[in-house]
Amino acid sequence: MAIVQTNKTQRGFTLLEALIALVILSVGMLGIAALYVEGLRAGRTAVFRTTAVTLAADMMDRIRTNPAAQDDYTLAGAMSDCTNGGVDCDRTQVAREDVAIWEAEVAARLPAGADSNITFAAGAPEDTYTITISWPEPGFDEDLAYTLTARM
Repeated sequence: MAIVQTNKTQRGFTLLEALIALVILSVGMLGIAALYVEGLRAGRTAVFRTTAVTLAADMMDRIRTNPAAQDDYTLAGAMSDCTNGGVDCDRTQVAREDVAIWEAEVAARLPAGADSNITFAAGAPEDTYTITISWPEPGFDEDLAYTLTARM
């Protein structure tokens, strides 16, 4: 039996091997880019949600400081002409001014199209306030929303 000996030494990669490696590397890089974009979107959504939580808590604090106003906070906000930094204002004027300032903050700090709503339900032994803030977010079919409910 004769042994055939070949003297083939490999010197580098073939073109096919290089192309396969390039395709594998490209798929991996595309995956990393997609993860990066998704991370940016999740970060933006988290910032808007945190802003909505802060704004809802701000309005609830305003309601707590003027408990006699009750359902006056459900009225559309309009700046009043109160003087002396609110000293000469009645409870309704304070509530309307609070809502106007708050709605301006919602419009300034959340994306265009953001909506806010305050509802009041009288009850025994406690009244209930519900504050809802919603905003459009790219990539979602419906607006995202945050709701804060408090009993006083």
